[in-house]
Amino acid sequence: MLMCHQGSKAASRFRRSLAATIVASSMTLSAMAVAQSLKPDLGPSPPQDAMPLYKSGIDKAVGRLPDIVRDIRAKSHVPGIAVAVVHGGKTVFARGYGERVKGDATRPVDEFTVFQVASVSKSISATVAAIAMTKSTQAGKPINWDDRVRAYLPDFRLGNDYVSNQVTIGDFFAHRSGLPEAAGDDLEDLGFERRDIIPRLRLMPLDAFRTSYHYANFGTTIGAEAVAAAMGERWEVLADRLLFQPLGMRSSSYLHKAFLAQPNRAVLHAFVGGEFKPLYDRNPDEQAPAGGVSSNVTELAKWLQLLLAGGKHGGETLMTPEAILPALTPQAVNGRGDALDARTGFYGYGFNVNVNANGRTSMSHSGAFLLGAGTTFQILPSADVGIVVLTNGAPVGAAEAIAARFMDIVQYGEETRDWYGLAHQRMMGFFKPIGDLAGAAPPARPKPARNLANYAGQYTNLYLEAAAVEVEGDHLVLVLGPRLMRFPLRHWDGDMFAMSPGGENAPEGSLSSVKFSGQEANPKVMTVDYLNADGLGTLSR
Repeated sequence: MLMCHQGSKAASRFRRSLAATIVASSMTLSAMAVAQSLKPDLGPSPPQDAMPLYKSGIDKAVGRLPDIVRDIRAKSHVPGIAVAVVHGGKTVFARGYGERVKGDATRPVDEFTVFQVASVSKSISATVAAIAMTKSTQAGKPINWDDRVRAYLPDFRLGNDYVSNQVTIGDFFAHRSGLPEAAGDDLEDLGFERRDIIPRLRLMPLDAFRTSYHYANFGTTIGAEAVAAAMGERWEVLADRLLFQPLGMRSSSYLHKAFLAQPNRAVLHAFVGGEFKPLYDRNPDEQAPAGGVSSNVTELAKWLQLLLAGGKHGGETLMTPEAILPALTPQAVNGRGDALDARTGFYGYGFNVNVNANGRTSMSHSGAFLLGAGTTFQILPSADVGIVVLTNGAPVGAAEAIAARFMDIVQYGEETRDWYGLAHQRMMGFFKPIGDLAGAAPPARPKPARNLANYAGQYTNLYLEAAAVEVEGDHLVLVLGPRLMRFPLRHWDGDMFAMSPGGENAPEGSLSSVKFSGQEANPKVMTVDYLNADGLGTLSR
């Protein structure tokens, strides 16, 4: 594909579930029992009601980290992994393991290898926004999270006039605008550009404003676009000026072409047939604020130091606590507890936010390209420690397991559970095929189709624009999107045909119906099931 599975509805559900499980349950009551049985440091602990940290837990965790990474790499078979840890305002660990391309030992991963970080970009974008808010306030033209998007993007519209007028920058960064999960990702899959996708979101049905949570890449992108418009710059340029340049992040960028220009870069590896294979490229430019950053762990460590230092770098305040604190504190519920004794997970502005069972808050985010990237970071402010893990393999739980095992040792001195087994099981949901025909057997005696020429022609709707059905030899081909992507149609039953959507939002084995209807000789209506979740996959002649 060419697009990022991080945006599909299935991916969103599994990502929320994983965040709630990996981060929130990383310190359960059983973990508390483990901690109490060990030797804690009984000195001051900033949250006065929090459990004390394990004595020398950070040193112990850093010492164990190489073995943890090697173990997870052996279990997961992820080709390449890079990890960095920050503590006390310094990078105390930065190392690479494995290969940039599977099987090529001449191209090893090191601490300077550039990876695509996928949805970790959202947290980086929230940081850029907080810096912009600080700079604008200092200049006497303040921007803040509660500013209405229309103040900076006057032509912006959603499907409800009240929401269109009221929705704020923060609403989009917190995924609480009411847009459906993965809104617009299907258009990106088909080759539409950002400038085409955002206006079409007005056609989507909205859920409850500010009381619903639906993870949407183009929601984050809208929030970032509003900040960029307020600052009078393109987002990619603004981020470079406000964050990457001041921190000396010279290999970091929101532009895919900059990633491709890096000589020391990790190649994506999809997980196909139980193996990692370097099959695809992924250009996330259209939703860059949500998933387009490329960087290395050495440079991302500088970003984590900035977060843990409260926005200060080199004696300068890049962002004030007033600007960044809202992003790092709960703004929406993203993983509601399903029982009275279950903890609830939260989302800030671009960050997962959780209170661990030991009473300590942590902030994190994972990133996933089904085409071949799995990433995560986690910070524990009360211990002044953070970890970032980048991999060049599709999301199988390796990155999350490394971070969770490390943070267990930091807090409790020992690991509390099989984190890879848990994360891997959860992540396998990413690979579930989509489409109403996935896993179904064709009818034994299908009804005949009409003459193929009767189906051929142009079909349109406001969301997808024009689609074409063509006869190619003994079968039909569906042509979609501005890049005229071609999808062969296989007859299934009567006026129903089957197509394999392909791409990152359609894992291996996906199969969708394409149904034609109408009493006329030439059917007037075509419905593409995998594009019709929000009722926007029906086109007419």
